[in-house]
Amino acid sequence: MPNLVRAALVQAKWTGDTSSMVDAHEAHARAAASAGAKIIGFQEVFNAPYFCQVQEAEHYRWAEPVPDGPTVQRMCSLAKELGMVLVVPIYEIEGSGFYYNTAAVIDADGRYLGKYRKHHLPQLPGFWEKFYFRPGNLGWPVFDTAVGRVGVYICYDRHFPEGWRALGLAGAQLVYNPSATSRGLSSYLWKLEQPAAAVANEYFIAAINRVGVEEYGDNDFYGTSYFVDPRGQFVGEVASGDAEELVVRDLDFDLIDQVRQQWAFYRDRRPDAYQSLVQP
Repeated sequence: MPNLVRAALVQAKWTGDTSSMVDAHEAHARAAASAGAKIIGFQEVFNAPYFCQVQEAEHYRWAEPVPDGPTVQRMCSLAKELGMVLVVPIYEIEGSGFYYNTAAVIDADGRYLGKYRKHHLPQLPGFWEKFYFRPGNLGWPVFDTAVGRVGVYICYDRHFPEGWRALGLAGAQLVYNPSATSRGLSSYLWKLEQPAAAVANEYFIAAINRVGVEEYGDNDFYGTSYFVDPRGQFVGEVASGDAEELVVRDLDFDLIDQVRQQWAFYRDRRPDAYQSLVQP
């Protein structure tokens, strides 16, 4: 019997307020559970607009504590009710002046397992993230969940191979990459980088993008979310480029061992030779 995990992701349009955005994602999670999915992930800062298109202090209001804030607590209850693992990216406030771009990971019994904080922060037109966030400081955790070992890498992180590799070395089988990326700037990389990372690190990746144009800027988020396997092949069709969509796919985790035995990239690593890569 294949070791199949039915996994889901959501690419969503901004609804105009947090309450309806959370309601919409809860509805998607319920639909995924009805379809048999055992894990689901949402897009970057899923319960807010992508406010980083501007630099305005008013947008600190979107931040919540993790895990004790209302959104993560609601998602813990939902995970328990549905028996589903949830990957929940939100804007985190740890304390006065301490803000992070964060994803909470919640197990299928409703337990909060921990969080990942985005390491790499862009600071360029339309993506003014250093105005809002501190760099992540929790490393690259991999969480033991009801479906397997799950990691998270967030949006701009995907351009940096080191974190992908750290997640693989920690035993990740599936990595969610919630994003907010727009047409023009780097769209041609979208279907290149994550499949390449899946091959290099020999695990599954869930690549999630927002969709549509939002109120704080001209960024046109182009969706096209997908799952990709350890051979770099899309699992089923890529999602729409302009419509909200729930994507549910079966991932055969047995493929991870097959690929690692065939290609043996981990065997042939040379960490003894890489010291110059981390010199300042």
